[in-house]
Amino acid sequence: MLQVCPWAKTALLISVLVIGNHAHADGVSDLKSALARLQGQSPLKAQVEAKTWSRQGDGKETDETQGAATVTVEDGARGLSVLYSKDMLAKLEAEERNKERDAKAKTPTLSALSEVNSSSLRPMLSAANSLSRSLDKAIFKAEKPDAYNGKPARHLSFDLTLDKLSEKDRKYVKKFEGALDVWIAEDGTPVASRSSQTVSGRAYVVVSFEFKNEEDHVYSVVGDRLVSTKKESRTSGSGMGEKGEGRAVKTLQVLS
Repeated sequence: MLQVCPWAKTALLISVLVIGNHAHADGVSDLKSALARLQGQSPLKAQVEAKTWSRQGDGKETDETQGAATVTVEDGARGLSVLYSKDMLAKLEAEERNKERDAKAKTPTLSALSEVNSSSLRPMLSAANSLSRSLDKAIFKAEKPDAYNGKPARHLSFDLTLDKLSEKDRKYVKKFEGALDVWIAEDGTPVASRSSQTVSGRAYVVVSFEFKNEEDHVYSVVGDRLVSTKKESRTSGSGMGEKGEGRAVKTLQVLS
């Protein structure tokens, strides 16, 4: 029988550990590989429910609004379509008529309408493309073992830069902080993400402003595509003596 001396055993063990760690250490590459293979075009039909809330002003001048809307979406060979049910269309018509009669009338369906149009829904239906664009302008910080919903995960953290803002907006910014966190499975498939941006500055010399935006996603794989089954956005801001905040929660349920 071949005898292995103690120092050789130690060297072999270290080599195995190093190789093993190296194979799973580059979470960014694993994530990008997963995103590349999950940009599928298989047909998808789903129901999306959106609930919104916003508050503008302060004290007696506070204006608070809530909204809710549900649509059916289909993404396939003919493109993306958003189906508004007859019930929802009837609610929209009734709210528009009430608004004409009373400017203070509540319009919950109208308030949520911007959250269920095609441009707002695309990042949920084609989540791999959306997350890839965010990574293009992100600077990798660190990777660490973590857990998500009780399951092992790898936590990747990034810094976001001013490149996320348009050139026109950048000239007014004095301070910017941005972060992106992505939780991935062992094979690199994203299971959740969270982004945050805080912007403050001054426009036209006398107008100061501050704005904060946070966005959470929960992901799932459907066929050959990555979808966001839940998206929650939170915003707050102040400027010109006014302040406001808002929240929008969208949930996606795949239909057979």
